[in-house]
Amino acid sequence: MTPRTALTIAGSDSGGGAGIEADLRTFAAHQVHGTVALSAITAQNSLGVTAVLAVEAEMVLAQVEAVLSDITVHATKAGMLARPHTIEAVGLLASQGRLPHLVVDPVLVSSSGHSLMESGGVEAYRQSLIPFAEVLTPNLREAALLLDHDVNDFDHLEAMADAGNALRALGATWVVIKGGHFLEGGATSSGAPDLVVGPTGVHVLDGERVSTRNDHGTGCSLSSSIAANLATGADVPTAISSAKTFVAQALRGAAEWNLGAGHGPIDHMNWSKTPNTP
Repeated sequence: MTPRTALTIAGSDSGGGAGIEADLRTFAAHQVHGTVALSAITAQNSLGVTAVLAVEAEMVLAQVEAVLSDITVHATKAGMLARPHTIEAVGLLASQGRLPHLVVDPVLVSSSGHSLMESGGVEAYRQSLIPFAEVLTPNLREAALLLDHDVNDFDHLEAMADAGNALRALGATWVVIKGGHFLEGGATSSGAPDLVVGPTGVHVLDGERVSTRNDHGTGCSLSSSIAANLATGADVPTAISSAKTFVAQALRGAAEWNLGAGHGPIDHMNWSKTPNTP
């Protein structure tokens, strides 16, 4: 049978852990064909980002148009967009109904503190793209930036729920606030709670916190897994829950890997179960 197809509009990670590299591996793990519109080139490795080169919005749009004119896309993931003009261009396509099952991962800053968005990006997300997101997947830092809050304001689940409702008020149908940095925000939890806020209310998706330094690209992978699940026909709650399970398994699989001196990638392809080394 012809596979289902997903489109990722995102940046490239030269270290292979996050960005479109993680998205494509995630799509493949879900048996979904991946198509790409590259929005930025980053020089990065497991230790952090050292340089960013944004692709002109016109070229990003041309890539998307090339894909949509020839291939049926069943779901779309928007990750690092780098420039406000690119956000606006993607938002225009979404407003025309051309980006089905749009999952928006509002990448604003790297985990190492490197800015991944030009000035004006936060407002562009609010005005041009979030209103058309079927699922919005900010981490705590990104949610704080989008809502003009300090991340320490989200020090308990009730505050995270308020943030989710505030982001839904901007137009997103479902919001998943990723709790991977929950402990850093001052909260106390031994797990890894993600908060899902949608038409059916507020739901906590808790999970085991995997002890590993290999967690690079987990946010990208969660959003692309949600998109892949939507592409294959899952409803939104199922797509989100299954994506969290997928990322947790990938974290466990790569827990002992030694790829780089910093935060290495996760095991998207379940290689830990089928090792290709002696």
